[in-house]
Amino acid sequence: MNAFKDLLSPAQELKLRALDAWHRALENKRLRMDCPDAYHEELLRRSDEMDRLGIVNWAEWRDLRRKADQAYLRAVAGEDYH
Repeated sequence: MNAFKDLLSPAQELKLRALDAWHRALENKRLRMDCPDAYHEELLRRSDEMDRLGIVNWAEWRDLRRKADQAYLRAVAGEDYH
């Protein structure tokens, strides 16, 4: 049972948890449909916070922001309604 215990460093675990929370926000269909602007702002806020805390590097931060922008454009286009 303990074979997989403590395989990640605390920094790696923090990064995985932060990225998981960001991706859960990305998949938040209710917020995306109800208010695309708030949805986009939440994704940007989370990526900026990870950058500020040093959880992600510059390239990862840029990629998260790009994904947020692409998701916002799809939300505004009404992709969830098609």
